[in-house]
Amino acid sequence: MANYLVRKSIVGLQAEAEKGDGQSSAAHGGVSLRRSLSALNLMSLGIGDIIGAGIFVLTGHAAAANAGPAITLSFVLAGFACACAGLCYAEMASTVPISGSAYTYAYATMGELVAWVVGWDLIFEYALGASTVAIGWSGYVVSFLNDLGVTVPPAFAGAPLAYDAAHSAWQATGTIINVPAMIVVIAVTAVLTIGVRGSARVNNVIVATKLVIIVLFIVMAAPFFSSSHWVTAANPDGHFIPPNTGVGQFGWSGIVRGAAVVFFAYIGFDAVSTTAQEANNPKRDLPIGILGSLAVCTVLYLVVGFVLTGIVSYDKLNVADPIAVGINAIGLTWLAPVMKLGIIFGLTSVILVGLLGQPRIVYSIASDGLLPPAFGAIHPRFRTPFVTTLITGSVVAILAGLLPIGLVGELVSIGTLFAFTVVCVGVFVLRIREPRTPRPFRTPAVFVVAPLGAAASVLLMLGLPLDTWLRFGAWLVIGLGVYAFYGIKHSHAQLASSRA
Repeated sequence: MANYLVRKSIVGLQAEAEKGDGQSSAAHGGVSLRRSLSALNLMSLGIGDIIGAGIFVLTGHAAAANAGPAITLSFVLAGFACACAGLCYAEMASTVPISGSAYTYAYATMGELVAWVVGWDLIFEYALGASTVAIGWSGYVVSFLNDLGVTVPPAFAGAPLAYDAAHSAWQATGTIINVPAMIVVIAVTAVLTIGVRGSARVNNVIVATKLVIIVLFIVMAAPFFSSSHWVTAANPDGHFIPPNTGVGQFGWSGIVRGAAVVFFAYIGFDAVSTTAQEANNPKRDLPIGILGSLAVCTVLYLVVGFVLTGIVSYDKLNVADPIAVGINAIGLTWLAPVMKLGIIFGLTSVILVGLLGQPRIVYSIASDGLLPPAFGAIHPRFRTPFVTTLITGSVVAILAGLLPIGLVGELVSIGTLFAFTVVCVGVFVLRIREPRTPRPFRTPAVFVVAPLGAAASVLLMLGLPLDTWLRFGAWLVIGLGVYAFYGIKHSHAQLASSRA
């Protein structure tokens, strides 16, 4: 009889993590992932993923539809949940420095079934996350090209489908497909297939450019800030927290909904943990990459959200390129092309890290026998999980070409929050079950921080609409079917348990 709660040994995982670069892996044809990432590379990957859609795309959407100027409070709430989750991730990443992120951590603490659900969730999360950013990337590229006098036909620059959340109905938009979004996904997939070291170098350059652009925006836009922009038809008194007009629409429920919507942008530190087997010194470097990137990016989110809603009315920001709208509103037309180009590069790095993370999670799941071995194939020359990278890129390109940004953003948020909840609970459980396990990084006040992280994540999940929960539930049901008909029959842990 299957043991759904069979766990992977912490000692065994730590022994696997001790394998150096070049040590063969029989499960992958004698080829292993290459260790080539420093702490700076990992922090850059985290910043590259965190600073992107949250600032450049979803800040405007969440402000216009949910929180108004109080989008800053949404970032505070999301940042608090992320700080708790980030501390828990740092402990788990240093204790079990193996690719797979929350999937691996759940396997070691709560058993195979929970690990499978988390892994299946992460596949969902990363694919839709990259799709969301690619859609935003497309909006900025089209705007940038328009500034240069090049017009992209609208029929090939938007989603053919739109979703009306108020009536739970799909509508045709009249466009055919979002070509720019598909092109960037295909290009990034090609770069990632060739190798992680080169990808990290490209990301470092892009991240440096992105940070310069963000600071430039803050410095140039701050003098134009005025609370008069908080006055709208729905907020005639210009309150910082606009009056509630429905569940999740302004007021305090809107702040919670806004936090849940923008929360997915914080998954950059989760992506750092997926590269554990490619880090030079994972026990030291992973906590630095996770916590360092989270600290830098949270501060920038707060400042940009506050400045943006003070230079243009928040009800005008429900567009794919809200920063560009803000720049145009203050009349700095010379700055717009520079900002848009920097943002385009910045969003590219987010897509890169998202498409880097998911294949490594699938690689870990396949390594445990829960998915077919082909999904764990490593390229003999490039030492990358090339099969899953190509599959991920293809699926993400299709989703980015067809779906609207608001819908996929909410779906990513619920997946991220679920993973964070599991990691926080996992750290708590492991501290009780195995208190003497060596932990290079220890979460401070873990019996307070871990429950708070889990509770904050659940609170934000409850702020998402019912339709999002239903789609998430449907995806998990499909995953349970895959596990029942394939995973449990081929699980290495199950086979070892039955022999014992």
